[in-house]
Amino acid sequence: MNAEANTRDLLSRRKPGFSLEQAFYSDPDIFSLDIQEIFCRDWLYAIPACALPKTGSYVTHRIGAYGIVIIRGQDGVIRAFHNTCRHRGSIICKAASGHVPKLVCPYHQWTYELDGKLLWARDMGPDFDASKYGLKPIHCRELAGLVYICLADQAPDFDAFAALAEPYLAPHGLSDAKIAYQSTIVEEGNWKLVWENNRECYHCGGNHPALCRTFPDDPAVTGVEEGDTPPALAAHFDRCENANLPSRFHIDAAGQYRLARMPLKVGAKSYTMSGDIAVRRRLGRVPFDDAGSLLKFHYPTTWNHFLPDHSITFRVTPIGPQQTEVQTTWLVHKDAVEGVDYDLEKLTEVWVATNDEDRRVVEDNQIGINSPSYEPGPYSSIQETGVNQFVNWYCNTLGSRLDPVRLAAE
Repeated sequence: MNAEANTRDLLSRRKPGFSLEQAFYSDPDIFSLDIQEIFCRDWLYAIPACALPKTGSYVTHRIGAYGIVIIRGQDGVIRAFHNTCRHRGSIICKAASGHVPKLVCPYHQWTYELDGKLLWARDMGPDFDASKYGLKPIHCRELAGLVYICLADQAPDFDAFAALAEPYLAPHGLSDAKIAYQSTIVEEGNWKLVWENNRECYHCGGNHPALCRTFPDDPAVTGVEEGDTPPALAAHFDRCENANLPSRFHIDAAGQYRLARMPLKVGAKSYTMSGDIAVRRRLGRVPFDDAGSLLKFHYPTTWNHFLPDHSITFRVTPIGPQQTEVQTTWLVHKDAVEGVDYDLEKLTEVWVATNDEDRRVVEDNQIGINSPSYEPGPYSSIQETGVNQFVNWYCNTLGSRLDPVRLAAE
């Protein structure tokens, strides 16, 4: 049985409401299918647009075997390209980020405009047609200051997500942001374990003392809305909506993305040890400090927290079957001055600690799953509705993309 058929068999016998079988968290073949059928076919959050502050600013990224360069052009438009020269395939941009007037391959100096057009290639002869050898583009969209890319030849629809998310994001003014701090860590665990850990706060009380000062572990806030909205949460939504601040819980019919502006603990205004705001020069135009946090996720790559004073994005990138990169970016107003408008340690300490605690949790989870004694266990119907929702999305998505007609013939 080949890898695709074996994976379909595992999916078909999955027990609803239970964690996945061991192979989904460790098998190299299933990991390859995750990259091929999910990460190379869906829209992926890449960077905040402010990571490219001027013409020629670029960032490199990698998804599986694909090297990617994201760059701001002369016209101000952000584009993405495969980071591979059209001559003999050399990588073009080697640094994680930088600034260039043109894109120049270091091997033979083929030179590309910032929009990917080949400008110059030495000694290629009179019949060489440079117009046929521009950089290969990658689908790229900017949404309210967030940049998404898609590696598929034909990208799935992005407009429905953009139309829903833009009004929620607009009050946060991400087009006026700058990066205050960025942290990149590697967790020795499968990417799905990173997401499962994120999608519940069942573990928070025992693992996140700093976060729990401000973030509620109430399942109505941390889970997936089911049934009637609790009165306190409904009152919070009403207050925000009446101030022209889109807030009510909304989840995509397919389960890929969700937005909801959730309250923090009573008296808390931001993710700080004191609960006070972290940045005096606010990012955006949220009308009151205790509006909570706009929680947005978009599988398979990002969850986000957008607060009245600053915003935080998280990017999930699988590296191997049991290794995942998590990049966290703290965004503040472009005119906010460190040491005057914010203290960097106070701004970042809660999530720096929380990320490291989550890394340990995920790695312990992976080690336990690797034991021959592991078998799937039941999710809490009270605390882990978000985990169940993620796993359902993953199984439905992967299952629908493995070709049953072709597999049946093999």
